Amino acid sequence: MEIMLETRNLTKKIKGQMILENVSIKVEKGKIYGLLGPNGAGKSTLLKVITKVMNCTSGDIFFEGKSMCTEDLKKVGAIIEHPAIYPNLTAYENLEVLTVLLNIDKRRIDYVLKIVGLEDTNKKLARNFSLGQFLFSADDVFKTVDVLSGGEKVRLSFVKLLLQHANMLILDEPTNGLDPLGIQELRELIKEFSKKGITVIISSHILSEIKQIADKIGIINNGHLIYEANNSDEMDLEKLFLEVIKKDVKNND
Repeated sequence: MEIMLETRNLTKKIKGQMILENVSIKVEKGKIYGLLGPNGAGKSTLLKVITKVMNCTSGDIFFEGKSMCTEDLKKVGAIIEHPAIYPNLTAYENLEVLTVLLNIDKRRIDYVLKIVGLEDTNKKLARNFSLGQFLFSADDVFKTVDVLSGGEKVRLSFVKLLLQHANMLILDEPTNGLDPLGIQELRELIKEFSKKGITVIISSHILSEIKQIADKIGIINNGHLIYEANNSDEMDLEKLFLEVIKKDVKNND
């Protein structure tokens, strides 16, 4: 078992309030780790600390067996809250900007577009992307990114993650704004990432989605990791989730 990412006793306080307390997780290389919890449980804060959007108050983060540093973030693609997209550019122009910022060979754009089935749409504006095949209908071809829905911005962000050679993806509630078809397409895409050896950490409050894709599941509540185990066909995740949350609430009364 090769560990891609490990946190040890991560703690985060904001204005004296404990947001995370002694959170320790292990994420295996090439696996999908599903992070569950109610809204406000600390999921997003944990992912922000891992990606160094926030500094931890105490604790350690290890990436590929060594203490995680800023350089390691080049190998990590993250979608946390609002994806970084330039609203007045086309999708292709957004990708061109990224190649300049990260010093990536521009030819990789066409390679990535081919992977996701976009080679014939590179001149379309981002409005025209979908998730599985990344293809929208062409009726809004001349609209710019500023008219994208939240789900469509997530879709474009996935193309950007592929472009930057990420070998670990951190996704915070990526199904927000997606319709049922988009959610299904996203699920299949994440599975494909895992098959290619890319490690995925995905947070959600939708139990059924995590149940279908995760290899390992962690449940966080009130800033504490209260459950962690491998997923299995026999697991009744809804029942388990309710039981561990109720037990945690009772223990803290």
